[in-house]
Amino acid sequence: MTASLDLTSDPVELTAALVDIPSVSGSEKTIADAVEQALRAQAPHLEVVRNGEAVLARTNLGRDARVVLAGHLDTVPINDNLPSHRTGSGDEELLHGCGTTDMKSGDAVMLNLAAALTEPRHDLTFVFYDCEEIEAERNGLGRIERELPEWLDGDLAVVCEPSNGSIEAGCQGTIRVEVRTTGARAHTARAWMGENAIHAAQPILQRLVEHTPRNPVIDGLQYREGLQAVKIAGGVAGNVVPDSCVVTVNHRFAPDKSAEQAEAELRELFSGYEVVVTDLSAGALPGLTSPAAAELVAASEAEPVAKLGWTDVARFAARGLPAVNFGPGNPTLAHTQHEHVRTAEIRHCAATLHRFLA
Repeated sequence: MTASLDLTSDPVELTAALVDIPSVSGSEKTIADAVEQALRAQAPHLEVVRNGEAVLARTNLGRDARVVLAGHLDTVPINDNLPSHRTGSGDEELLHGCGTTDMKSGDAVMLNLAAALTEPRHDLTFVFYDCEEIEAERNGLGRIERELPEWLDGDLAVVCEPSNGSIEAGCQGTIRVEVRTTGARAHTARAWMGENAIHAAQPILQRLVEHTPRNPVIDGLQYREGLQAVKIAGGVAGNVVPDSCVVTVNHRFAPDKSAEQAEAELRELFSGYEVVVTDLSAGALPGLTSPAAAELVAASEAEPVAKLGWTDVARFAARGLPAVNFGPGNPTLAHTQHEHVRTAEIRHCAATLHRFLA
């Protein structure tokens, strides 16, 4: 039986209803069915399409601009944190449960707006997608881009990921590389007959220690790059000089740098060593100077900040849309057993987007 959602209810109540529908990545059918059924029944002004376990809805009013709002329906595995429950009261009331922060409170805000805004100032597209919390090749946005690309077109994208109720503009890119050394095996009792590949990694680590990260200002926002060794692997046995070593390095780069530039920079930094790229995603410029983005900033009544991590805003930026993160919840609580969200923040985000779009 499909769960029932009241899209006109308080967005806090709607968040609790969504949280109480388990939707671990790969198992989103029940929640997608509920979202689709609710949109078709309670938002007849929207065109609604189902794509796998994603649900898309949009207005077609012929407005001069279109805003795309996106949120994923899946969560990480449940960790003894369902059903939802509340603690505190007033401005300090908290809603607890898996997905409260990441990101069913954002989904609830979107669903509430979808039902309420029958005559928005901009045309609206709502994208509720699957499999965001697992490997990138299964991300529902990628499938939608391949099969229904026109549904991701617009003039501004708002990804309602947790951002503490503030606008986090754009996002940084990320690249992960393996820097490899080689040596020759020998018995440790006769170490002079071999070459220790782990010892040979010392200059790699020294270059990381001596590296000074960039901190560029883009559209008035301060970005902070990072370059860190995140793993080192090597060794054969307790009495063998190792003949190979791999240092894994992660670089978070500001969005004024392309993915190709980031890769070239790391290859130059580690010249003389074998460098293998294992993960690479471009960032997204903040784009706050676009008219629609400027309207959102004005409606938020708060200064935007730079997004230092990587999010799906980069997918939209690659399509030419300015993109921001804006949603309730503290991202540092995401994926934790004690995940929760301030109910006042859910209402704040709903009210802000309503001011922007109504």
